[in-house]
Amino acid sequence: MTPLIFLFVGMLHLLPLCSGRAVCKDVCHLKTFEQIKEEIAGYQDVAKAIVDLAVCGKAQNRSYERLALLVDTVGPRLTGSPNLEKAIQIMYQNLMDDGLKNVHLEPVKVPHWERGQESAVMLEPRNHSMAILGLGSSVGTPPEGITAEVLVVSSFDELHRRASEARGKIVVYNQPYKGYGESVQYRVQGAVEAAKVGAVASLIKSVASFSIYSPHTGIQYYQDGVPQIPTACITVEDAEMMARMASRGTKIVIQLKMEAKNYPDTESFNTVAEITGSKYPEQVVLVSGHLDSWDVGQGALDDGSGAFVSWEALSLIKDLGLRPKRTLRLVLWTAEEQGGIGSLQYYQQHKVNISNFSLVMESDLGNFMPTGLAFTGSDKARAIMKEVMNLLQPINTTQVFGDGEGVDINYWIQAGVPGASLLDDLKRYFSFHHSQGDTMTALDPMQMNYSAAVWAVVSYVIADLDEMLPR
Repeated sequence: MTPLIFLFVGMLHLLPLCSGRAVCKDVCHLKTFEQIKEEIAGYQDVAKAIVDLAVCGKAQNRSYERLALLVDTVGPRLTGSPNLEKAIQIMYQNLMDDGLKNVHLEPVKVPHWERGQESAVMLEPRNHSMAILGLGSSVGTPPEGITAEVLVVSSFDELHRRASEARGKIVVYNQPYKGYGESVQYRVQGAVEAAKVGAVASLIKSVASFSIYSPHTGIQYYQDGVPQIPTACITVEDAEMMARMASRGTKIVIQLKMEAKNYPDTESFNTVAEITGSKYPEQVVLVSGHLDSWDVGQGALDDGSGAFVSWEALSLIKDLGLRPKRTLRLVLWTAEEQGGIGSLQYYQQHKVNISNFSLVMESDLGNFMPTGLAFTGSDKARAIMKEVMNLLQPINTTQVFGDGEGVDINYWIQAGVPGASLLDDLKRYFSFHHSQGDTMTALDPMQMNYSAAVWAVVSYVIADLDEMLPR
């Protein structure tokens, strides 16, 4: 992720809207912070009821069990695949059966890529079958594969310095792991940079915080005017082994075979459901996660858990008979893994009503034991969010960190809408992320209960406050 720079508008932005715009509605005398703080403190009993229902009440483990049923039945949900569309139809019916309002599907044109069979075999200095995962949108190899010598580099700078050595070779990136945000550039841009210096394919060390010989896939992008070469991720172990071999001057030869293919765009859907606001139904707190996944594992952690915790937040609120002043809108995105295509289309279709969005929320960083929220907004909005999180002191989830960005809410955040992401153990998350290990086994039912409780408390209180969050 890249840090966001965006406009803090604050009180000066709100004052002109009192003449009739939805942001202030009938509230033309804005509350002081102390008044808002006192108002939030009045939600302690509601917060306790939500936590009790989620953690030890009749809803205990519900989000985990709902998710397990879907992913065990449907499996992974690659964008453009029948699995994803089956999951979307199941979720549509689930949300209808749950009694949520305005349940509907919004169509989205999405890319269609298929992996096919793939293999990489080291032929020199010894025979060794390597675990690989082709990267999303990669082209395939010829049927006979590509057999070439390897050039190992640790950075783009090294690749450019050694450009004369790269022609006709397979470039292997053995970049150090410096956190996902910094290291992912090699997955995203590695093929393009290798092709620019004449490489015939690229293999990237998996962007992972931990490895037990498991490759991690993800999206990559080609660039106009640059040859498209096959590209895949390899394990941390194989990348580091080849780096050691190369440092000794050992010649390395690999045969790479990939059947990957891109097909014409197809249709998918964002899935939407609501609890309609009681006083300001046109104003919205958006709660979201994405339904699509990669085609490995079950897509349970990324982002089945985020989607189902977001659904559970609305279920908990509904089960308690609560109805906030503003509409709580659940959106389950499609095609997040292809660069947030579903969320971009949603933003383009709904940005005309941007003044009515109080907060946009996204759970897409795992659902282990929550530690707090990442939040982006004005100083006053952040202070309000800290008071809301204080309601969660009994479960020790009170922290408010910076940068609440997420792929599916960034468009709103960049336009000035406050945004929040649910945070937990990111190191653990990136151990499973985009790998065969992304299954229900990576998740814990009780931790999902706590995640849902946090998500429900935050979304309900913000939606029920007398005033929208200040820009």
